[in-house]
Amino acid sequence: MIIRLPQAGSAPWFWSFAAAVATWLVAITASAGMGATAMITAALSFSVFSVLVGVGQMFVIASGPGNIDLSIPSAIALGGVVAMKLMAGANALTAEGLAAACLVGIVVGLCNAGLIRALKVPPIIATLAMSFLLESVAIAYGRGLLVQPPPVLGWVTTVRALGVPVLPVLGMLLTGALGVVLHRTVYGQSVLAIGQNTRAAWLAGFKIGRVRIITYALSGLLAGLCGALLASFSGGAALDMGTEYLMASIAIVVIGGTSASGGRANLLGIWGAALFLYLLRSMLNSLGFGMGWRLVLNGLIIVIVIVVAGGEKWER
Repeated sequence: MIIRLPQAGSAPWFWSFAAAVATWLVAITASAGMGATAMITAALSFSVFSVLVGVGQMFVIASGPGNIDLSIPSAIALGGVVAMKLMAGANALTAEGLAAACLVGIVVGLCNAGLIRALKVPPIIATLAMSFLLESVAIAYGRGLLVQPPPVLGWVTTVRALGVPVLPVLGMLLTGALGVVLHRTVYGQSVLAIGQNTRAAWLAGFKIGRVRIITYALSGLLAGLCGALLASFSGGAALDMGTEYLMASIAIVVIGGTSASGGRANLLGIWGAALFLYLLRSMLNSLGFGMGWRLVLNGLIIVIVIVVAGGEKWER
């Protein structure tokens, strides 16, 4: 039996993993091979948070042109603050805190969908306005608050089994479950159908409004969950802890092989793109670039990967 591997570039996720591997090789070469395994372990540990919000953003973008969620950073911050305050460092309240963070995210997503559907506000404006509102709520709610995670949740987010971080493994399982949702459920097929051609999907009987409400709620849920886990991983919630995930959530979606114009999504590529972005920062640090040059080169390299990986999806 002959096993045929996919040709270079034939799989949507190929370029994200290729970029991650190339970046890792350059980084370990610059460090004379020191810390190669530790770099991969760290990449997995930190990338799981980008993957969580990236998957939510992927569902939103795949649901059609113009759909985007810019409220993710504020949903992360508010979800983390609410979870930490509710749990108050008590292990017995861990489940309630995680549920509260998810609920906060769902409410944020529903508000986004409500602004878009009921008031006919463009998604980019609606979610940006919601982001400013959430930021104000988070500041008022978390002012003067010492937000420390319960020991058990802090342990879960940092523990390793046989040298492998457990949290990324749990993240992979969640990604696999969402892959089943995307490709094996009516909802997932509806997202892709609406993203490919909204009018045709409407004529075929798809409930466009309902699907997009669920999609924004899912994005919010994952952002809220990310906030609770990120706060536990870093030792406490901070109002600006979600800032870096705004552009990251969009970049990893496109680099990972999801069509920017909707209708096609790729979950596996999300992991490759998240690893690439983390390893890119590590590589630039290893090469001794200052902050200004790191930002410039980081942007240029991301643009190059997006252009190379974009292909026909920008023409749709």
